[in-house]
Amino acid sequence: MLSHLLVWAGFAVTLIVLPLVFSSGLGLSILNQMTIAVIFALSYNMLLGQGGMLSFGHAVYYGLGGFIAIHLLNMVEFGTLALPVVFVPLAGGVGGLLVAVLIGSFSTRRAGTVFAMISLGIGELFAASSLIFESFFGGEGGISGWRDVGPTFFGVDFGQQIEVYYLAAFWVFVATLSMYLFTRTPAGRMANAVRDNAERAEFIGYSARKVRYISFCAAGLFAGIAGGLFAINYEIVTEENLTLVTSGEVLLMAYIGGLGFFIGPIIGAVLLTLMGSVVSDWTDMWMLYLGLLFVLTVMFLPRGLSGLIMMHGPAWRLGRLRWLILPYTITSIPAALFVLSLIGLIELAHSSADTFHYLGLPLATNSLISWLLLGAVAAVAWYGLRRLSPWLLKAWERANALPAMRGEESH
Repeated sequence: MLSHLLVWAGFAVTLIVLPLVFSSGLGLSILNQMTIAVIFALSYNMLLGQGGMLSFGHAVYYGLGGFIAIHLLNMVEFGTLALPVVFVPLAGGVGGLLVAVLIGSFSTRRAGTVFAMISLGIGELFAASSLIFESFFGGEGGISGWRDVGPTFFGVDFGQQIEVYYLAAFWVFVATLSMYLFTRTPAGRMANAVRDNAERAEFIGYSARKVRYISFCAAGLFAGIAGGLFAINYEIVTEENLTLVTSGEVLLMAYIGGLGFFIGPIIGAVLLTLMGSVVSDWTDMWMLYLGLLFVLTVMFLPRGLSGLIMMHGPAWRLGRLRWLILPYTITSIPAALFVLSLIGLIELAHSSADTFHYLGLPLATNSLISWLLLGAVAAVAWYGLRRLSPWLLKAWERANALPAMRGEESH
């Protein structure tokens, strides 16, 4: 119990300290995007990671929460409603919950592929409706508003980015803690049981449909909160918030981070936010790298990046994690060279300039020498990686071997 309290206290302190470290305008902007993405990804994890419901339309509740929030901001601006901005995300969450209650009443009756296809159809339905019902969705231009209007909250009008961050940090802490506590409830436990074997859950007296419905509604609530924060941060919501692209992004966040662990979607949300905000400024090919990362995750890390981290648990508990430092360090050298050389080849093929500067090296795009140089580095690095792999595997097995098993081998 004490360890859990320390973890959540550390999480709260981290949220408070982060803007002091990244105090620039760009840093605060990225932090605001991360907080929104974390809530959105964790809400999706309630569907797929905990309930086993693959959804291609989770952006519906995110986008509708955003539209409800932006309309509330406009009502506050015109004096129709006196509501502090701090409560607007909750209103977006209520909107997402109500829509989830309606859609979940029939979609959660089925599971697997049928549920996925229903979610896809619902998502496309709302995406198309956003261009038809312009009075609510605003058409292609969306709906815009102002967050620094209306009554202040203890003198704060949320006009500055730092103020928006702490508002988002408050909601990300409340939402994250609430979603974690949900996993400890009977409904959360049974969601895992229904995900693994719905027939057995039915056999012991639980309705798989009701369990899925509860998780579905809870996911809609938190997705709506994320959408409300989006509306406050950007002061505009468009039809893009409802599209399949947004639903695909949250799926990538949750899967790459790791669906089997609560911290997984948080890792995925942070990683994809950095790729979309930082890597995209460096190269136009960042979507290609994201796609490659997803494919490699599916092929080699089915439990995501958090699963890779958790694989080191046995070595940590046995006190042998230090045994892997040297193998990891040496193996990472050819691995890094191989990845960097491949990125160089991709960027060289994409570059339209005569000279492409990569890692401080001027490479001529029309020169065979540049291609041969990067190709040779990639080949040598791959050869070195293949030669070091058996050594790394033996070190891994040695670090994770149980003491009893090693004692039996010595006899």
